Amino acid sequence: MPVTDLLTHSISPARKAAFHVLETVSSGGYASDAARLATATLSPRDAGLARQIIFGCLRYQAQLDHLIAAYSGRAPEKLDGVVVIALRAGIFQMRYLERIPAHAAVDDSVEFVKHRKRAAAGLSNAVLRKVNRSPVIWPDSSTELSCPDWLLARWSRHFSPELAREIAGAALAEPVPYIRVRPGDELPANLEVEATGVAGAYRLLSAAPPGVRLHDVSSQSIVPLLALEPGLRYLDLCAAPGNKTLQALETPLGLAVACDVSPARIRDVPPVCPRVVLDATEPLPFGILFDRIFIDAPCSGTGTLGRNPEIKWRLRESDLARFAEKQLQIARQAARLLAPGGRLVYATCSLEQEENEEVVRVLLEEEPGLRCEREIWRIPGRDEGDGFFAAVLRK
Repeated sequence: MPVTDLLTHSISPARKAAFHVLETVSSGGYASDAARLATATLSPRDAGLARQIIFGCLRYQAQLDHLIAAYSGRAPEKLDGVVVIALRAGIFQMRYLERIPAHAAVDDSVEFVKHRKRAAAGLSNAVLRKVNRSPVIWPDSSTELSCPDWLLARWSRHFSPELAREIAGAALAEPVPYIRVRPGDELPANLEVEATGVAGAYRLLSAAPPGVRLHDVSSQSIVPLLALEPGLRYLDLCAAPGNKTLQALETPLGLAVACDVSPARIRDVPPVCPRVVLDATEPLPFGILFDRIFIDAPCSGTGTLGRNPEIKWRLRESDLARFAEKQLQIARQAARLLAPGGRLVYATCSLEQEENEEVVRVLLEEEPGLRCEREIWRIPGRDEGDGFFAAVLRK
């Protein structure tokens, strides 16, 4: 939904952008993409506030909806969607952010409702006037951790109840930004950084200037599993946006090919090697075998909930089988192009067994020439960065 002139200048630019993005997400859009577009022309201060509101409302949605019900006496699903967006944004600002004037949060939220659902403006105003900072006893772990019950239950069974709470708790925090610097290169003089346990991965302590590519530390930990060597032939089947491709090309390879199904997304991969638009679930159009193949498989993304919080409200358990089937199709195609003695790394940023161990298990049953050398997990809350699974397969 485009921002229209119906939103008057009485609503601050930051909140106008936040309301627009939250409406876009409620209609199926992605928060990060929508926020980047909506804040592109804002001042750094306004852009920062807009992002705080957007991602805070999505991360803490279960808590906010509990508070809406407490203050209004109505379940959020009984209210108009525009009203729910306005109430979440207003309550988040007044209870979760410091130094936000209550009148500004209330007035802008009510003004937003006036231009979308005028009849509900009075209700919205009345509810927001009740908001306070009194301590709240949450009714259950799902509300306290703002995470669906079914995800908590899965993680408890797969990992442990303690790790499940750490995963959900990590998803409530603003992700730490990281950059990559090729080992041996000088660090950027204009950035304040701190080394991590992954060679070349640095924690960014200062604001990232425009044009700097952020690259999560867990993501950076996966490429070394390929054990790349000079002169090898390398195939990256799900390359966009290209961070891992660039990391792989720190090694002088004999051939590197970056592929993605999306023509738009493949343009995010810098033109440092041949780029091919293809559907990796279909037979691959290459007449050679590759020494190293990397599958950063499309997945549910449950390891990235701090960065993409809308996933936890949008994903359904029944979706996992669909992801797993596509992942297995890609892995089958890749295995056919792996040279004898070659290494294939299958990775996802999912925490779900169907997308990880189960895909690897089925692939090994179908391809007796493959063996699994190792599997690794990076778990949010326990490990730094996003959640990742990776399996190293050899032929």
